[in-house]
Amino acid sequence: MTMKSKYQKNYTEKGYLMHYKAPLDIAMLKNQIYQFYIEMQDITPKIWRRIQVPGHYNFWDLHVAIQDAMGWLDYHLHEFAIRGKGKRTEALIGIPDFEGIGDLPEVFPGWEIPVFHYFNDLGVEATYLYDYGDHWMHRVKLEGYMHKEKGVKYPICIGGERACPPEDCGAVPGYYNVLETLANPKHPDHRDMRAWVGKDYDPERFNPDTVRFDDPYKRRKLEVADASFQLRRLNYLIPGQTCRRS
Repeated sequence: MTMKSKYQKNYTEKGYLMHYKAPLDIAMLKNQIYQFYIEMQDITPKIWRRIQVPGHYNFWDLHVAIQDAMGWLDYHLHEFAIRGKGKRTEALIGIPDFEGIGDLPEVFPGWEIPVFHYFNDLGVEATYLYDYGDHWMHRVKLEGYMHKEKGVKYPICIGGERACPPEDCGAVPGYYNVLETLANPKHPDHRDMRAWVGKDYDPERFNPDTVRFDDPYKRRKLEVADASFQLRRLNYLIPGQTCRRS
């Protein structure tokens, strides 16, 4: 595998080195909050969220905040595609190919890259891909900078509409099939579909006050142990098939 980025140093004979970047000791970031708007693509009516996160976040931290705000379960791989103001090329940021297998484009490790390196001006946008099988695409836009409010624990979700699709439902067409089946009690698959999505699933319901955010550092230690398995499966992934955790 030929690597040309600064992350080549992470590939060693002992495996991939996991360098988690601690919050940067930069004065302007200590009390700064970034506000992001997230909207799922190719789905109507819109499914969207608005979140506020600490300015010192890296891309892994932002990924966890998006997952928790949307209602995803973080079962699959993800990547951000972003250029940033003044950047020459688009970068893919997420979970790298730990073992250097396959011919996939290089994905930079999100936990090593501060958010402000690419979200470096108001209005900068990225695409956020979750699940290489179902291929859920999100638009992520930096809407604003603000100061921390006293007594508020960040990140927080301050707005949004509609629940995200159920995991592994078969991409956008599968999601619409879920909605159609649930809406018709006479559909032959109605009972099975309701049992599969759960009795509490309501595609129209979302309350930002119920969002709970995980510690991204703790989440990383749990999730990345499984990532190399998922990446190996990509070599054999059939288009439209989900890449599920074992």
